[in-house]
Amino acid sequence: MVESSFGNVKEFTAQLFSDSKSCYSDCSVADKKFVLGESPFYDERTGNLSFVDIMSHAFYIIDKNGKCSSYDVGQMVGAAVPAEKAGTYMLAMTDGLYLFDGKDVNCIFDLSNIYEPYRRSNDAKCDPAGRLFFGSSTWNNEYEPGGNLYCYDDGTVRILQKNTKISNGMAWTKNKKKFLFSDSLEHCVFVYDYDISTGNISGRRELFHVDDGVPDGMCIDGDDNVWLAVWGGRRIECHSSVDGSLLARVNVPAEQVSSCCFYGTEKDSLFITSAGEGLSGKYDGRLFSCKVF
Repeated sequence: MVESSFGNVKEFTAQLFSDSKSCYSDCSVADKKFVLGESPFYDERTGNLSFVDIMSHAFYIIDKNGKCSSYDVGQMVGAAVPAEKAGTYMLAMTDGLYLFDGKDVNCIFDLSNIYEPYRRSNDAKCDPAGRLFFGSSTWNNEYEPGGNLYCYDDGTVRILQKNTKISNGMAWTKNKKKFLFSDSLEHCVFVYDYDISTGNISGRRELFHVDDGVPDGMCIDGDDNVWLAVWGGRRIECHSSVDGSLLARVNVPAEQVSSCCFYGTEKDSLFITSAGEGLSGKYDGRLFSCKVF
């Protein structure tokens, strides 16, 4: 990792995950290329890192000792989110929401009557009250991009934001009053007012616009700064959630940077996923890491 500063914008360079100095980097997939790596999570209860490879129907868990377990879930999986019981995950998949119990994957909500046949689940995260926010997107290129942002709560699904293009990154501020959301083909990160008692969002307004690349997955730090993967932009951008100003940039040696999360006991490093489909670059589709604090 190299850090420099240009004006008020800090600049970092990510390294291959296999080169990072952590137990996780010794895992069997550290050198693997992924078709569409996405949905990275760090579960501090177990010390596990996890992510998915959407098009390969695969879900990966790297434990704190560097052992990697992979699961073929049989269909495209947009996200895998740590669930209430440690070691379990909610999977947002092509035709439904599934629970991975540590061994088996079982459907808990059928989405086939909600999604058109040419759509699938995309990114997903749990809100501060434990509701699952998840987006849909078009996966068949014969159809125009489109979908909705949904919420799964106590056995029911409702639409939070209609007519999204590609629902992607999500985050909530520390005071639990703001929700941040990237709609990729709008090239924007939006901020909403968030009601934790209901899970409702309102008052959408643009926080910042991405001109060079496409906003994808994101995470948020303890100071409420948003760290956004820029697909096609070879970077992660850090922006203030207050005024959208650019604070830092992480340069990544892969074309399609897809998402990121903080990990480790100090949560001072980013775990970064990327996609390699249709690309021939040496590091496209690889995993990366960058210490930013």
